[in-house]
Amino acid sequence: MDEVSSENCEHNCSSCGVAGCGDRTGEPSAPAKLEPNKRSNVKHVIGVVSGKGGVGKSLVTSLLASELTKRGKKVAIFDADVTGPSIPKSFGITAHPSADEDGINPVVTDSGIKMMSVNLMLPQDDLPVAWRGPVVTGVLRQFFSEVNWGDIDYMFIDMPPGTSDVFLTVFQTLPVDGIVTVSAPQELVGMIVGKAVNLAQKLEVPVVGLVENMAYFKCDDCGKEHHIFGEPQAQVIAERYGIPATAQLPIDPQFAKLVDAGQVETYDVDGALDSIIAQIEQ
Repeated sequence: MDEVSSENCEHNCSSCGVAGCGDRTGEPSAPAKLEPNKRSNVKHVIGVVSGKGGVGKSLVTSLLASELTKRGKKVAIFDADVTGPSIPKSFGITAHPSADEDGINPVVTDSGIKMMSVNLMLPQDDLPVAWRGPVVTGVLRQFFSEVNWGDIDYMFIDMPPGTSDVFLTVFQTLPVDGIVTVSAPQELVGMIVGKAVNLAQKLEVPVVGLVENMAYFKCDDCGKEHHIFGEPQAQVIAERYGIPATAQLPIDPQFAKLVDAGQVETYDVDGALDSIIAQIEQ
């Protein structure tokens, strides 16, 4: 096997093939920030994160992007959840990206949101993506620096769960301005969210807001709010980690209906995300 050059180091010592690489127990130096290509002007980059899966990061990403688009902003979604991408399905996108001499052209949703996802490059949307960490991180770098994003006010990065390779790659190499973290109303989830928040703070990326998904179910008949998964935890978690804004989303069957129909951008959040958006726009 050819020896790997240290110039291409992925800072992943567990799979490193470089002889004499030095002290693998030490902290690697932070990689340089990536620049977008000549046809891209991305003003603000916001990551949507959580320490665990199943809390609704993709839904929150979709709703934030759609709401800012309705307010006249130019918005993009960077789907960094390479092995579990759901963003294209939520918007009903099946077209493959095109390319020209300058790079890859993102697909565009009905409302004008630009999007890039690995699933848009597969011959079938249900084919698995079984890639090791260095391949995944390489693709993410390409998605930022080799895509013709154009003029973008806000780019939302839909992150995979956890705090592993992708998290480090995105927050160390992309110009992320802040993160929105997503939780559910359970103390266990709050603790796991804290892992992502603490790592983001260690990487000096500010946390701009916390969205508590599935916070309640509102009865159609009496209008009473029922806390299916327990009492809301958003305010407690926000105070614990110094998060400036919180929002709550209900358990709403309409979410699943619109996502399955590829029409998530038509959902009316009715002001539920205003406090988060105010922090993003500061």
